[in-house]
Amino acid sequence: MLKNKEKNSVVRGIFLIGGWGLGLDRFYEGDKKGGVLSILGWSITFFSFLFLKCSGYETVEGVKNYSDYSPNPLIVLPLIAGAYGLFLIIKKSFRLAKQFENAE
Repeated sequence: MLKNKEKNSVVRGIFLIGGWGLGLDRFYEGDKKGGVLSILGWSITFFSFLFLKCSGYETVEGVKNYSDYSPNPLIVLPLIAGAYGLFLIIKKSFRLAKQFENAE
């Protein structure tokens, strides 16, 4: 059977995989501030894609015309934030895997 440290790392990993956008892993660890910041950060990142959408295309006969397409340069900001968030998720998952491996 699994020991307590192994069970803890498995449960934290499940929360990380299933609820990273809601900060469930942080709430489970008792880090309320980190959980709320995780919710705010991912919400800002996701919703900024809606508001910073690219402009300059129009619909012609039901098909989008991209001849005057001009991307919004601010779209880079949520891309950087999302990439950093994914880096943190991968980093934490490796830390949990190491914790599971080193559990005695």
